[in-house]
Amino acid sequence: MGLTPSKINSFTFFKLPSAWWCGVRLKYIDEKKAITTVKHKWINQNPFRSMFWAVQGMAAELSTGALVMSEIQKSGKRISMLVQNNNANFSKKATGRITFTCDEGGLVVDAIQNTIKTGEGQTVWMKSVGVNKEGIVVSTFNFEWTLKLKKS
Repeated sequence: MGLTPSKINSFTFFKLPSAWWCGVRLKYIDEKKAITTVKHKWINQNPFRSMFWAVQGMAAELSTGALVMSEIQKSGKRISMLVQNNNANFSKKATGRITFTCDEGGLVVDAIQNTIKTGEGQTVWMKSVGVNKEGIVVSTFNFEWTLKLKKS
């Protein structure tokens, strides 16, 4: 059985509590796309009356990481995953509910297949775009995930 939003949100409660308490939630996941949301609240604000950049980063990372986790589970192999690099652009104040979408699941499939086939580590850059309720882009995050087969 694949990963579901409910399973991932339970995972965040136990393994990523800061994301859970700040309101980061996975709303949708399939083979190609994952969607997370987070609402601007007192607990995740900055002094400028908008969402702290790191909270946006947690939501963006979860939209990419959930796709990686799902594909690793489907592979049936023991594969480690870790963010090696990231960068971000902030284009508008993040207020209200922000929705982050990553639609690059296909890149993960290829990277995991190459890791399994060659036995060598792979990296894959994945983008997550955050929009407000009006559909205006507030931030764009890029994460470089490293994937390696674990030794038995």
